[in-house]
Amino acid sequence: MDDSCCDPVPDAALSPASSEELADTFKVLADPVRLRLLSLIASVPEGEVCACDLNEPLNRSQATVSHHLSVLVKAGLISREQRGKWAWFRLAPDQIEFVHSVLQTQPMAATG
Repeated sequence: MDDSCCDPVPDAALSPASSEELADTFKVLADPVRLRLLSLIASVPEGEVCACDLNEPLNRSQATVSHHLSVLVKAGLISREQRGKWAWFRLAPDQIEFVHSVLQTQPMAATG
């Protein structure tokens, strides 16, 4: 005889491994500066932004912005390309839909 009083809970949609991975990503995004950086990068029409253009909108030092960008790169949410003395950032291609769903924005059309 079954002693449960309710319907059984269905299997979770996320596997334990997926849950861990997603939790790690949300830990990265739990910082307001990183969340704002991700939002700024996701919102630029060109699809990429120079690090030199991110200090002013965040009202943070270059060192602080650089640190947070590095954390986002390490988490795989954005990618970095060095062009001369400047670093350029864009959403990681495999994270575009996820980022836009988190930020509730519309993804930019893919460009060749």
